[in-house]
Amino acid sequence: MLPIYLFRQEKERVIEGLRKKNFKDLDLVEKIISVDEQRRQVQVESDTLAATINTASKKIGQLMAQGQKAEADLHKAEVSQSKEKAKEQVQRLNELEAELNDLIVRLPNLPHASVPVGKTPEENEIVRSGGQRPDLSAQKKAHWDLAAQYELIDFELGNKITGSGFPVYTGRGARLQRALISYFLDYNTQAGYKEFYPPYMVNETTAYGTGQLPDKEGQMYHVAADGFYLIPTAEVPVTNVYRDVIIAEADLPVKMTAYSPCFRREAGSYGKDVRGLNRVHQFDKVEIVQLVHPEQSYAVLEQMVLHVEQLLQSLGLEYRILRLCGGDMSFTSALTYDFEVYSAAQERWLEVSSVSNFENFQTNRMKIRFRDGSGKTQLVHSLNGSSLALPRIMACLLENHQTPGGIKIPAALQPYFGADAIA
Repeated sequence: MLPIYLFRQEKERVIEGLRKKNFKDLDLVEKIISVDEQRRQVQVESDTLAATINTASKKIGQLMAQGQKAEADLHKAEVSQSKEKAKEQVQRLNELEAELNDLIVRLPNLPHASVPVGKTPEENEIVRSGGQRPDLSAQKKAHWDLAAQYELIDFELGNKITGSGFPVYTGRGARLQRALISYFLDYNTQAGYKEFYPPYMVNETTAYGTGQLPDKEGQMYHVAADGFYLIPTAEVPVTNVYRDVIIAEADLPVKMTAYSPCFRREAGSYGKDVRGLNRVHQFDKVEIVQLVHPEQSYAVLEQMVLHVEQLLQSLGLEYRILRLCGGDMSFTSALTYDFEVYSAAQERWLEVSSVSNFENFQTNRMKIRFRDGSGKTQLVHSLNGSSLALPRIMACLLENHQTPGGIKIPAALQPYFGADAIA
């Protein structure tokens, strides 16, 4: 959530940033400023009335001490009227604050200055690339065919049990899935991230804290009877661990990692874009989250990008890193790097990770703060990234490491999988 002072002090910057994010309802900015002015005026009037009541109450005490009861009673009647007016002002103030909050939460985060202008994925900037593309000229099978050949994933069984987009991993496919999760978690904890095992459902306050509500309400599965939401990513419960907490400055940065299944209702497109593991409604992902000092957040962002990049390198996959343009960024992000892996069988790039800096957009909602050396509290900055999302990683591992004799397992993954190949 954007801090209110930005609208008063940097209105043009707010409008420019919203335009860069391709946000259409710019009239909201003037509405927010207008409601805030009303709120501030009522606050001044309320403070003035409170001071008047306080002064009058002291005067009543003095008159009673001097035996001037009749005059004291007159002042009591005035104070009583003033208190009724004060109640009305408090009610009006609460109404204005609720209206102001409702307007502000509709606005996305402002993009960092380095975010390129653009509206579509084609306008994202390629930052760098790495890895080598395998030569599959002798044979080329997509992961859904390989999964069937080696009995790794049963898509039809998932459709029978639940519906489309809920694959069932079987045998060595299930073992490979478990191996990837364990490897990713160990890789993160060895880099200093503390592991969490969070709930897979969260309440409305938690979903609001990280910006899923109200922006992505239609994309989440909702358990209406209890008011819970199935998480779209472990970022949601893990970041909320520190909601309403003041962190000691010496304890920054806070580094957390977690595995969870993720649930997303988003429909997507048709054909090869959603076939197999390309787009599913339930998938596994290992997440990394950091809460950091505001002055360090962009240096930390680059460190997190390097962390994910080296993980991809260890899997022997060709990848590229993109800096997202304003129109392709998420609602909450100030700067996002996407990682894509090349699917040699499908001959296309597949997104496998996003690493983002949210600055204080999330922490302002959750009131996650630290106390600086002067004793004042400030909002920390929050960052997160996929390290990694499994479906498309699994797809590319199967496709890019296929050979006539089977599927090779990367060396880093072999101790977790227990073999060097699927044959």
